[in-house]
Amino acid sequence: MESTNDTGSLLGAGQLVTCRLDELRPHPSYVRHQLTVPASQLSVLAERGDCAFLEPLVISRDRTILDGHARLELARLRGRGTLPCIECDLTESEALQWLLQKHRRSTGMNDFVRILLALDLEPWFKEKARSNQQAGGRSKGSSKLTEAKRLDVRSEIAAAAGVSVGNVSKVKQLIMTAQPELVQALRSREVSIHRAWGWSKASPEQQREELRFYQSEKGVKKIIRLLVSRHRSKCRPVVPDLGN
Repeated sequence: MESTNDTGSLLGAGQLVTCRLDELRPHPSYVRHQLTVPASQLSVLAERGDCAFLEPLVISRDRTILDGHARLELARLRGRGTLPCIECDLTESEALQWLLQKHRRSTGMNDFVRILLALDLEPWFKEKARSNQQAGGRSKGSSKLTEAKRLDVRSEIAAAAGVSVGNVSKVKQLIMTAQPELVQALRSREVSIHRAWGWSKASPEQQREELRFYQSEKGVKKIIRLLVSRHRSKCRPVVPDLGN
């Protein structure tokens, strides 16, 4: 099995196949966290016409999509029956790792969303850490992980998501304490993880109030910038006075 950190060699080991659209499915974690293709991404892809379907989707042997959700969605909208795919031999956990690596710089997956997905790998990382611990002769037969191993697991999650360990800890807390409106703002990049984490320590109503105030303040600043820009464009002389 090629390392999932080496995208090129992984794809080189895959085989090109043609799949019906009804055979293909998103990763269970993609569904669990209700991820969708941004409309802006779909629009840009649609402008490419049939060229949008020249690049194969990347899938696992059980037809789980690793890369190509937008192409699949566009193909469905246009009534296509099949799509070319590169099939790779990956387990569900390896597939999620690959998906995270591929979309690390994706405009559709911000840090918060990638951490949500990476946290689904926590049981897998814990089992690996436990196996390594037992193989090393420490705490044989114990089901508990040492503090060092727990930190190792958190580091693995952070590495998979391409973020800091601190942000992983903050998102774990946000999942338990943040209100739905705040979680949605995190998903849409409206607020940062650190800002939301600070608000999440407050009561549910205070969280909502902080978010409403923040959104209102951003809206006012946007309007001010727009008005100032229009004013400057009207007042700007046709021939600039270089001396002035």
